Parts: sequence; C-alpha cells; structure tokens
Amino acid sequence: MDYLGVTNWDSDFSWQPSHNIAPVQKIPVLTCKSERIIQGMYWGLVPNWSKDKKIGSRMINARIETLTKKPAYKNLVQSKRCIVIADGYYEWMHSNHGKHPYYIHDPVNSILPFAGLWDEWTNDKKQSRLTCTIITTKPSKELKHIHKRMPVILAKDRIDEWIDCSQQREKALKRLKPYTNTLVYHPVSTFVNNYVNNSQECIKPIIIGE
Repeated sequence: MDYLGVTNWDSDFSWQPSHNIAPVQKIPVLTCKSERIIQGMYWGLVPNWSKDKKIGSRMINARIETLTKKPAYKNLVQSKRCIVIADGYYEWMHSNHGKHPYYIHDPVNSILPFAGLWDEWTNDKKQSRLTCTIITTKPSKELKHIHKRMPVILAKDRIDEWIDCSQQREKALKRLKPYTNTLVYHPVSTFVNNYVNNSQECIKPIIIGE
C-alpha cells in the first residue's frame, strides 16, 4: 500500500500472499475514482454483457494490439483501467523436451504493477462479480527467448496516468511503454504447474536437468 500510494483497502477483501495464483482466483487490484483503492477481483475478465461467467477462464490476458478493437475490451479502456498487483510472474518456455516454467521478477522493486482492465458482471440473481484481465505486449529482448508475450508492466511514475480514467483512452494507451527496468529470471520446478501447490517451493531456483 505504501509503494502504490494506496489510501483505502476494500474491507470486504481479505488477502493472503500467494506463490501460485491461478485463473479465476481472486486477486488484489488497484483502481482509482476519487481515491486509490485495492479491491478483490477474479482473474479472468467476464464482460458485463456475457451470459456465462465461465468465459473468464479464457480471458486472463488481453493483447495490447487489439484493446480498441475487441468488443470485450474497447469500452473498458476509457473507464475501467486498473493495476493488477504482483511481485513476479511465471512463464513457460517451449523446448524439444516440453514446456518448462521460469519465475520472472524485478530484483530491485518489490512490486510489478501490471496494466489491466476490469468489469462488473451480474448474474440473473442480481449478484455481481468484479473481474479483470492483464494486458500483454511483445517481450523485451532479455525475455523473448522464454516467451513471445509479457505483461505490460508500469513504472511507478506511470501508474496515475493509467488508472486516472479522466484521461482520454488514446492518451492513456500511449503511456503503456515497454518496461525499462531490468527483469531477472530463473527456472523453477514443475511443482508450480499445479495451482494447489502454493509455497516458497514455487519460486525456488533449480538447475534444469537435475
């Protein structure tokens, strides 16, 4: 909360640190209207017009190149921008021996603010559900050998420019610049492949082949 300058935490959202967040689980998300507030949202966007919340499991990421074109995203870019809060993420590198997970993080900053979009979906019983998606872009040179995409990571001084929805979407989109800080990575055990496994073991470095 100190790092992100948060003034409020939704009292209905109780959060415990996780080493292995999976799609459709509830995660901490930063939004701003009159103040910066952290709320719990389900990871995997369910558009407000959708008839089935199960679509969320397929919408955990949104490509930056199509934000203003796809119906699920284009109406959210102006009014429902957010920051998905994390301190690292996993990516799987393809090889002749299959896929292997890597843990990626910033060695200096403890928080990686991912640019995202959110929406509120309501079922036929008038029960609402807040959901979100992480915006992705082309990878940096240092990471492109691991995967062809990466989250849009915001520098600390660009957070306001993204979540302040009084700014026009074209201006806000121009703020989604490549992350310039160095990210480090290391291979981790396939222990992380099962979301039930949730401990420090998930991010522990290993030597591939051992």
